[in-house]
Amino acid sequence: MSSVPHIFEGYGVELEYMIVRRGALDILPITDQVLLREGGEPLDDVERGNLGWSNELVRHVIEIKNIAPVPALTGLAEVFQGEVGAINAILAGHEACLLPGAMHPWMDPHRETVLWPFGSNRIYQAYDRIFDCRGHGWANLQSTHLNLAFQGDEEFARLHGAIRLLLPILPGLAASSPFAEGRASGMHDTRLHYYRHNQARVPSIAGLVIPEQIKSRREYVERIHQRIFADIAPHDPENILRHEWLNSRGAIARFERSAIEIRVLDIQECPAADLAVVSAIVAALRCLAEEVWSSLDEQNSLGEAELLPILLACIEAGEGAVIDHAAYLARFAYPGARATASELWTHLVETASRVLGGEIPYQGTLDLLLRHGTLAGRLLRAAGASPGRARLHDVYQELARCLAHGELFLP
Repeated sequence: MSSVPHIFEGYGVELEYMIVRRGALDILPITDQVLLREGGEPLDDVERGNLGWSNELVRHVIEIKNIAPVPALTGLAEVFQGEVGAINAILAGHEACLLPGAMHPWMDPHRETVLWPFGSNRIYQAYDRIFDCRGHGWANLQSTHLNLAFQGDEEFARLHGAIRLLLPILPGLAASSPFAEGRASGMHDTRLHYYRHNQARVPSIAGLVIPEQIKSRREYVERIHQRIFADIAPHDPENILRHEWLNSRGAIARFERSAIEIRVLDIQECPAADLAVVSAIVAALRCLAEEVWSSLDEQNSLGEAELLPILLACIEAGEGAVIDHAAYLARFAYPGARATASELWTHLVETASRVLGGEIPYQGTLDLLLRHGTLAGRLLRAAGASPGRARLHDVYQELARCLAHGELFLP
């Protein structure tokens, strides 16, 4: 029997958090101290059963993840919440704590960035040399990554087709980054705005963020990997970055582990909220992959350039984004030619729950999120359109408390 799970039988979740000073909430680059305390030596990764902690590009971000795929999402939020508590216990000795949210609201990345100096730092040094990582698009962004397993080309095609169609409206459910440089940015998903442009020097790496219509591993390698590797080669003569993870589309194929990784999700206020978001996404993807609302050919008929305006609208307005692309809405059997992202997500969750014959995991939490809107919208309502530093501090102090106690941020 193959050890690789079939489609919708294996999930991996990765949650990234900032480390900040407990009182001031300024970033504190001590992830190595946390990993040292837990692992006994400076490490890039620490394993704790099927969970792991690891570093990221910058020294103030730490990631919690399940190491091996899990067959179901139920119960995962509670496990992740326990890891948040364990990290916060270590950070208490440094007068520090974890802070959720996809961007620090007043970090100055050009002044405060400290790149990871250990382990895989050759990779980070290469990125920094080519792209200059001391900016928001590299040093100030925290996300939730969702990995979905597949076996073989047929399952890959169904999963990839479903993900690329759903991807434009993901910020309408998950946006959590409305502030940057001490003020409202004018966007709900400022992290994705910076993410789209952080590798503009080599445009093929991220493409249009929405992946191309591709149905096999061979086609993916030929159309995406080979082009990216050719384009990066003049900047990377030692081939340090010549790996499939160099691809920075909003969802990337990780053939080395037979999974597709969704990378456009802003981190939420606590693991329960993240798992509710992830559960909604999985439910919608199952309906798409099983052709409940539309066929795979119909899903793939919309190109990435046609889908991009929908993504940009959701980056700007989150759940309030207006989608008036009738053909797109028809792919989800939405009963109308116009909808907000919130209305479309409500339709997807309600119909998926009915079609799949049971309650979606974390349904109660998900219902609250759909009712109250994205974390970005809730943060804006709590802080106001033009908050001062003191107000931002108070709002994000409450956000840190929500993470520590596993509670939703409901102003």
